[in-house]
Amino acid sequence: MSGLADAASSLNAVAMGEKKADLILENCSLVSVYTGEIIPDTQILVAGDRIAYVGPDTGDAAGSKTISVDVQGKFVCPGFADPHTHIDQFILPSELAKRSLLCGVTSLFSDPVDIVSVAGYRGFREFLRLCEDLPIRIFQTVPGGLPVDPRFSNSKTLDLSQERSALRHPDVVGMGEVFSWTKVTSRDSKTMQSLSAMLNNDCIINGHTAGLSGRKLDAYVSSGIMSCHEPIDFDQVVERLRLGMWIMIREGSIRRDLINIIPRILSSGTYTDRLMFCSDGLNPVDLQRYGHIDHCIRESVRLGIEPVQAIAMASKNCFDYYNMGRDMGGIAPGKLADMVVFDKLESVRPEQVFVGGRQAVSNGKFVARMRKKQIRPWIKKTVRLRRFHPADFAAASKKNTVTANTIFMLSEIITKLGNAKLPVRDGNVCTLYDRDVWKVAAFERTGHKKYCIGFLENFGAQIGAFASTWSLHENNLIVIGTNDSDMAVAANSVVQSQGGMAVAKEGRILASMPLPIAGIISADPFEKTMSAFEGINSCITDSGCKFPMPHLVPLFLPFLALPSVRILAGGMVDIKRKRLISPYK
Repeated sequence: MSGLADAASSLNAVAMGEKKADLILENCSLVSVYTGEIIPDTQILVAGDRIAYVGPDTGDAAGSKTISVDVQGKFVCPGFADPHTHIDQFILPSELAKRSLLCGVTSLFSDPVDIVSVAGYRGFREFLRLCEDLPIRIFQTVPGGLPVDPRFSNSKTLDLSQERSALRHPDVVGMGEVFSWTKVTSRDSKTMQSLSAMLNNDCIINGHTAGLSGRKLDAYVSSGIMSCHEPIDFDQVVERLRLGMWIMIREGSIRRDLINIIPRILSSGTYTDRLMFCSDGLNPVDLQRYGHIDHCIRESVRLGIEPVQAIAMASKNCFDYYNMGRDMGGIAPGKLADMVVFDKLESVRPEQVFVGGRQAVSNGKFVARMRKKQIRPWIKKTVRLRRFHPADFAAASKKNTVTANTIFMLSEIITKLGNAKLPVRDGNVCTLYDRDVWKVAAFERTGHKKYCIGFLENFGAQIGAFASTWSLHENNLIVIGTNDSDMAVAANSVVQSQGGMAVAKEGRILASMPLPIAGIISADPFEKTMSAFEGINSCITDSGCKFPMPHLVPLFLPFLALPSVRILAGGMVDIKRKRLISPYK
């Protein structure tokens, strides 16, 4: 994007009528996020990638090369932004760009924590390369919480020198969510040095305050972390607002919190100038079914928020938070020409989208040029595991029965410690299919030989096995199964595709979703990836799984930041007591 200093003279000349505009939007109903007004009969003049003039028709701005667009009285508002999302999952950034632009989202603030956990600084730089030169703005943050717990974690991370080097990249704007908040409240040395480096460079630091309150929350905020996307109700929102924090109300594939927050915001009369919307990541099905930040606007309006107020939450507030308000967030002279045209104020559905004055969406269709980028071979070779055999999933014991410490699934995400008496046959601890007791295996997949075999309860699906290389912030292959043979079949499927998910039963693959890029991203187009993702979930839910989003189970099983019991290649972990648990006695 051009700098305002370099563009100022040209913008001034166009505004004064001394130079012709490159783009004119005529007959606009301007949505002013600065005054809360709808201003009819507005003309917008663009020079280069910035807005030069906003006001009544000047009548003298068009030249022989000027592109004029008559929007016929439709509404024009600033492009939407997602201030916190994880785009290093499911689909390539180029594929996400198309879908997000169709939703009026012109800026994404990416936290590429998972690709860093797999491939470290090299992966971070490769991912930034894949996000460059797209018809959407992608701003990056340095992952802010890896490893979650170095005693158990096997994720890669950036050292302090690499973090400082990352800040020199023009697209890097700060630090992503610092989700290991105990590292802040205990003043962990590396964490505090990272925070200081960000603050010394005037960078924004994003927060993750699930479970925080009182003095610990104050300590977290006083360390320079000024936002959070984790509040799930009004009380949590207002506690953080009172401390000067900014709140990103999450409406994504993991959680949808608008319905629990917006009505109380309205009834209490709470200011909305520090409220934003974020997705925290979207799966392909939700992106197709609901949309992106445009869905947040529609849903908030349905819940009672004034439309202009909702649009400001989707645009202006985000850029104010990131200290980018001089360049983005509204339609005004000097701002970058990121604009959305839509027909109905009460139900925003983008028809035309402009990014830097260039049209990316026309009549609801993606029209921007997209240069295909070559994916470097090394990033597609991160699953370094040999072929599995059923014996690799054996849990050895010389006893006739054992008492297992099980991972009892309360939801796809939350677990508790359970127990079950399990039979031993031929020296191998067995599952109890009729009692819904499964084996669960975790293998470190990027070159180490660590693994753990444990047991899991309350999954419910009538399948043989489910394998996945996509696990939050950890480089684990997770395999859930009722029998060792199907576990080997499912595991071999994802190893062969260099990552992904697979469901097996009776020796054959029922559904698969290849994710060969770092083991977490598909190389396929959006539609094909979405179909594969639907196939995985429907295959498991249709077979009787107790949870509507079964793909989340292996995703969160190794996640050390949530209660109560987790499994990684290094063993089963009691999160509260921060100690390893023996899988069985």
